Amino acid sequence: MKLSRCNLRLRNNIEVPYTSRCRTSKAFKKDLLSYNILTFEYDKLKIEMKTKLTFICLTILATLTSSCDENISTKSESVENYIRLLKSNQYRSDNLPLFTYQDIPFLLEYRNETQLITNYPRNMISSYYQPECALGMYVLWTIESIRAISINSTSLMQRFPSQNPILALKNSTELKLVSDNTSHSIVAKAYSDWWTSNKNIDFNTFKNIDPLEKTDYKWH
Repeated sequence: MKLSRCNLRLRNNIEVPYTSRCRTSKAFKKDLLSYNILTFEYDKLKIEMKTKLTFICLTILATLTSSCDENISTKSESVENYIRLLKSNQYRSDNLPLFTYQDIPFLLEYRNETQLITNYPRNMISSYYQPECALGMYVLWTIESIRAISINSTSLMQRFPSQNPILALKNSTELKLVSDNTSHSIVAKAYSDWWTSNKNIDFNTFKNIDPLEKTDYKWH
C-alpha cells in the first residue's frame, strides 16, 4: 500500500514530513514531545544568554563611566587623596605624583601641617636617609617639584626637585641642614606669597621665580 505523506507544522514554523499513519503513533507523540521540550529549553537558553550579555554590557558601561568620573574629578580631590595616603603612611609609589600648577593652591592648604610622616617617596640618589618629614614640608617639596618640572630644572631627578625634602642654609660654608618649626613657617609663607602674588597671571611668566629666593634656605 502506498503511503501518503503530510507535513506537520511544529514550533518555530518548522514543517516535518510524516506519514498519515504516524499521526496516531505513540513513537511520534513521544518524539514530538521531546522536540517541544528541546525547543523550549533552547529558547530558554537563548533568553538566559541575552540576559547575561546585557548584564555584562551594563557592567562594562558602568565601569567605563566610573573611570570617566575619576578622570574628570577635580584637582582638589586628587590632592586630597594624595594627602590622605601620606597622612596614613599608605602612599605606595616610588615617585612624586605628576601634579600641575593648577594643583598648587590645593596643596598650599596643607603647607603648615606638622604631622610627621614616614612612608613617602624618597630620592634614592641621595646618600642621606631622612626617616621622617613634616607633612607640610613634604607638600612644599611637592610644589617645588611642579615648578622644577615646568622649568626643566637641572636639579630635577625623576620628579624629585632635590635630593631630600629638607632645607639647608644657603650661605653656609658647610652643608647645614635645617629642620625646625621656624624654618618651616618661613618657607611655607614664602611659597604662599609666591603663589598669591602671581596666581592671576600666566604661570609661565613666574615659574622661574624661586619662592625661596628671599629666604636663607634652599632645598637640599
